[in-house]
Amino acid sequence: MSRFRLMLGAALLGASGFVATMGVAPASAAAVDNSDPSRFITTLSGQAFSTLHSGSQSAARAQFRTLLGQYFAVDEIGDKLIARWKPQISPAQYSAYKAALPGFIINTYADRLFDYANAQVKVIRAVPRGDGAAVVSQVLQPGKAPINAIWTVQRIGGGYKVSNLTVSGINLVLTQTADFDSYVQKNGFDKLVAFMKSRG
Repeated sequence: MSRFRLMLGAALLGASGFVATMGVAPASAAAVDNSDPSRFITTLSGQAFSTLHSGSQSAARAQFRTLLGQYFAVDEIGDKLIARWKPQISPAQYSAYKAALPGFIINTYADRLFDYANAQVKVIRAVPRGDGAAVVSQVLQPGKAPINAIWTVQRIGGGYKVSNLTVSGINLVLTQTADFDSYVQKNGFDKLVAFMKSRG
């Protein structure tokens, strides 16, 4: 699963973006404006950076978990990742998978975000797509080439949520789906959930 780890580390720096716990102040999450696709990604990335600049990894993990729960379409993303296996698994297996997913994402990728603490996210444009949009952005780091990131957002309820990311041409949901498929083929679905729990 190394390809996805490396690319998602770059993408999540803007919004660590895939549950609120550990006493995170709700006022912080309120700073995100998800009424418009461009403002959504701009304010979401700004909120994540404010956490990175605090220098506290424990605070960052807590805040990222809050952002994940509120502003990422976790259930929809999770279902896409195991679409091939969902008809074959039991309700208990599905529940265990859903419970393990948020912790797996946060604890596998959050620490990589500190490599990008000095970066900035610049939103270029938002292209309407159905009930959502593709928000084109660049991740800018001093002395390094820009990283192109496209955030797929969809309207869910009263605002937008992130449903996918494409970073430097790599579709992260498709890549993680392939990694999960490979793991389940070799080890079985229960072993995948156990692996996810060990990361969470």
